[in-house]
Amino acid sequence: MKQDIEIAQEAQMLPVTRIAEKLGINTDDLETYGKYKAKIPLSYIDEEKMKKSKLVLVTAITPTPAGEGKTTTSIGLAQALNKLGKSATVVLREPSLGPVFGIKGGAAGGGYSQVIPMEDINLHFTGDISAVEKAHNLLAALIDNNIQLKEGNLGLDPRTIEWKRVMDMNERSLRAIVIGLGGTTEGVPRQSGFEITAASEVMATLCMAENLEDLKQKLGNIFIGYTFSDQPVFARDLKAQGAMAALLKDALKPNLVQTLEGTPAIIHGGPFANIAQGTNSIVATKTGLSLSDIVVTEAGFASELGAEKFFDIKSQFGKLTTHAVVIVATVRALKYHGGAKLSALQNEDINTLQNGFANLDKHIENMKYFGFNPIIAVNRFDSDTQAELDLLVQHCRSQNVIVSINEAWAKGGEGALELAEKVIESVSGCNECFKPLYELSWSFEEKIETICKKMYGADHVEYTVKAKTQLEKIEKLGLGNLAVCIAKTQKSLSDDQYKKGRPEGFTVKIREVELSSGAGFIVPIAGTIMRMPGLPTVPSAEKIDIDAEGRISGLF
Repeated sequence: MKQDIEIAQEAQMLPVTRIAEKLGINTDDLETYGKYKAKIPLSYIDEEKMKKSKLVLVTAITPTPAGEGKTTTSIGLAQALNKLGKSATVVLREPSLGPVFGIKGGAAGGGYSQVIPMEDINLHFTGDISAVEKAHNLLAALIDNNIQLKEGNLGLDPRTIEWKRVMDMNERSLRAIVIGLGGTTEGVPRQSGFEITAASEVMATLCMAENLEDLKQKLGNIFIGYTFSDQPVFARDLKAQGAMAALLKDALKPNLVQTLEGTPAIIHGGPFANIAQGTNSIVATKTGLSLSDIVVTEAGFASELGAEKFFDIKSQFGKLTTHAVVIVATVRALKYHGGAKLSALQNEDINTLQNGFANLDKHIENMKYFGFNPIIAVNRFDSDTQAELDLLVQHCRSQNVIVSINEAWAKGGEGALELAEKVIESVSGCNECFKPLYELSWSFEEKIETICKKMYGADHVEYTVKAKTQLEKIEKLGLGNLAVCIAKTQKSLSDDQYKKGRPEGFTVKIREVELSSGAGFIVPIAGTIMRMPGLPTVPSAEKIDIDAEGRISGLF
């Protein structure tokens, strides 16, 4: 069996101008990055055209080390919709170098359902993430410079500054550092640290912005800390928003590429779903809806993380209407949640499969909270036996949800035709299904507890004294109407990564709360989740190589 990168490298790519023509984009308007990548001007967003288009969200069951194939399913579905005569575009997030070189690998799909050029997309792409990194770190430099100044000093109390620096890499040794050492001319010593760029508030803000002016205003709203007289300080007080927006002027424009079958793909923004909102940008989704009949998009990780944030944050702020929801499940992942060991997932095991259905049922329940009866896409693997597949299909039907066996990895769009047909049926009957989980006017505690109890299945929510104090301070700033973006492990419905399946009787522990006022939400941090990941024992970077001709291998 060929590796993903081999399949991608053998593909005959169309010039990006040809892909643009499929969407009705004037090639003179494209900002090309070589032959196969381009940026689309925001002028192509048309609110009236969007009303005629359909939006499909792809989410998944709780992820496992075996992989579920959510991106592969999204790409395969879009390819299948085009085969059925629809004008479909897939809209995805940009991969972060942290997972690419860490444990997860790339995020360009797999098999015969990939976006290409795969190497470029997984590595530097068009430089958007680098621009986010530079804009974020510019604000960090301006903060420390202002503390150092004698004239123009805002009186910032260094002990209250939460703004760290970022880099697009997994680097646990930089989570907590001391800066400003070396003497009076080298800065003011204080504790700080690094986060991964995908967790940056600048990344979140970029993905929530409607246009350049809106982006600049949102960047100015970023909270920095308090003065010694307990007055709040925002990025606008440092006059930082103009320069930050200037660094992001090109990064704000969505990127156009293609799938292996020439289906248009818009890839833009890369916030993680376990520590940020986990969806591509509002402008990318709106661009796709303005240029095609159906947009297939995805939200990171499972329904209680990415999908919840897609609906309660992105859809609410961007006024987006979703018409269908697909939940990706696999026999292997369900067996893992049912108690099977990772090494035994290749073996037929009806008992553990049945035990794992509880996890799937919870994600179905979660989507019903938002008003959707989801379609279950069973991403088929070679090791799946017919008895296992039949049992899973039978269970889905017993839950009164539509189910389809998906073979997009092995067959591309052809393998997702049945799924595409069921999506077409579903979108036509769901124009006003969506209802939010909470109202922005509710108290923070109400919002947090609603998410934890309904989405995660928790019995209780506990707050540390620090978290309670932080919530009170945010309320006093007049920001009590912000959305909630909980950071927690993606490996479990609970905040304990070791609780598989459908945990019950647990308490979610909120240890601290970060304010992302630029993006429009708070980030309660649950359990032991980190905003700067570390590399695994055997990083994916060890498998990646390049030969004398510049041909990359080991990227997947």
